[in-house]
Amino acid sequence: MTETIIISGISALVGGLISFALQYLKFKQEIRKLQLAHKTDFMAETTAIHFLSHKSYTDRSFDTLKQHLGGFDDDELRKILVRAGAIRVYRDGDDQDEWWRLLSRNEEYINRKKSADE
Repeated sequence: MTETIIISGISALVGGLISFALQYLKFKQEIRKLQLAHKTDFMAETTAIHFLSHKSYTDRSFDTLKQHLGGFDDDELRKILVRAGAIRVYRDGDDQDEWWRLLSRNEEYINRKKSADE
């Protein structure tokens, strides 16, 4: 009786692990297929993150980003930037001068600004 329970448990565990492994591989394949189908968007986000992650510049002007990420209209580029984790800011109350920074670098920007003010 105990032997049957142990064998059943081991069989269930092995079957579950095989099922998990197959589902994981299928999931990875689906992600890869989606990335290939939307390669332009993924690469645009990656490029935006690259420009916004520069160690010397926390902010980039929209015009600079638009110049390097050509082929997108303004609103489409703004959507790409938001998906990349960026936020839009305006400098010195100028609503026409649009700047973007990664949300993850906002604290770094604040610290630099405080250091410059002191």
